[in-house]
Amino acid sequence: MRHNYRMSEVDMTTGSAPVLRGRFLYNEPMSRHVSWRAGGPAQRAYIPADLEDLVWLVRSVPAHEAIHMVGLGSNLLVRDGGVKGVVILLHGVLKKLAIEGRTHGLPPAPADRDTGLVYAQAGVAAPKLARFAANHNLVGGEFWAGIPGTVGGAIAMNAGCYGSETWQRLVQVETLDRDGQITERRPEDYVIGYRHVALRHPREEWFVGGWFRLERGDGAAARETIKDLLRRRIAAQPLGQPNAGSVFRNPPGDYAARLIEACGLKGFRIGDAQVSEKHANFIINLGHASATDIERVIEHVEDTVEARTNVQLIREVRIIGERL
Repeated sequence: MRHNYRMSEVDMTTGSAPVLRGRFLYNEPMSRHVSWRAGGPAQRAYIPADLEDLVWLVRSVPAHEAIHMVGLGSNLLVRDGGVKGVVILLHGVLKKLAIEGRTHGLPPAPADRDTGLVYAQAGVAAPKLARFAANHNLVGGEFWAGIPGTVGGAIAMNAGCYGSETWQRLVQVETLDRDGQITERRPEDYVIGYRHVALRHPREEWFVGGWFRLERGDGAAARETIKDLLRRRIAAQPLGQPNAGSVFRNPPGDYAARLIEACGLKGFRIGDAQVSEKHANFIINLGHASATDIERVIEHVEDTVEARTNVQLIREVRIIGERL
């Protein structure tokens, strides 16, 4: 289902676009907005007031300018030369999270299950979605507690952990395109894979929300599962130091961390960027790493693993911007 975002009455009367209500930031250091705490500035960053304001902002950006949507920046590296175009900061803005009462137009629940729907906008942190579902006695989304990003990012990359993936729970998504049109799409509109989602008929658009179907169950047990997953995450990952989560996808039938460790790369360091001693698929910022340092470590790991094991690692993290 595709539709234009509805204008307010005053806009329909005047026939003019409303004044943007969000906030522009110029030459904004992206180190403040990515979990690696490194990287150059955004030429222009924008914090929208809400979804309607985001729609008008996207419509106002000339077609030749790049738009980058950023949530928690937990799988993103911005090169030291910065990024051109407009960076839109969504975390804490697109924050609607609700039990969805409407079912019209959505796929029916399996006949043998008692389920509920949760609607979450793209700026909601994935762990918050996990806790919200459990607090409403909906189960099956506990794994989101282990994803250090937003709902928008989780949808865009089919994020998952502990044997579950985001698109296993999605029944419908809400997208925004360059024309400012909001579209509701179904999973069949996409090619969905491991840490990969692509529209079957490619066009430039971004996820701004999604509807998730979960089973009704024991909320208290779900909350205990979330606590257990967080304990496991703390024990296995270097959460005390800036990082971007898993840097590489796991190759079929293997683990990126095992390959990296087998190549003797734990602890490998360039400047203050280091392959974690705790988990080899994490690269940490020891304090003053530049984006260039981090990217050079990524490239060294890729080259070494391929040379020694003949396995070509595929990045989970996105790298954008200009080199110095």
